[in-house]
Amino acid sequence: MSANLYDRDFYAWANEQAALLRAGKLRQADIEHIAEEIESMGKTEKRELVSRLTVLLLHLLKWQYQPGHRGASWQATIRVQRRDLGRHMRDNPSLKAVVPEAIMDAYGDAVIEAGAETGFPESTFPATCLWSFEQVMDENFWPGS
Repeated sequence: MSANLYDRDFYAWANEQAALLRAGKLRQADIEHIAEEIESMGKTEKRELVSRLTVLLLHLLKWQYQPGHRGASWQATIRVQRRDLGRHMRDNPSLKAVVPEAIMDAYGDAVIEAGAETGFPESTFPATCLWSFEQVMDENFWPGS
């Protein structure tokens, strides 16, 4: 029944599973789907890291390559992304292990977006990110300033 409910009404299934787990009724719980959902939650946290890094790196690239367009909006976006990333990392400290891969993924996306937003060819930007995670998170780091 639970597996069928999983496909028909995820919200009801999740509530049912939570109640079963709280009651210690593990034999009745849909363990396979619960395990899949927990794994999915971990992947979501990594995607959030990459997404926020992409926005931050995009704005740092624009900050460096378009100094005449710098403004309060870009500065605010950079500052907010740094704060959000800091909170995300505090909430998920094990993500530190995937930061190098996340930067690589995020930087590739940021270059594509920077090319589209600036009108510069993507080849204008370095092929790999020249900044460390510590640098991009440093509130005093403003490339090209």
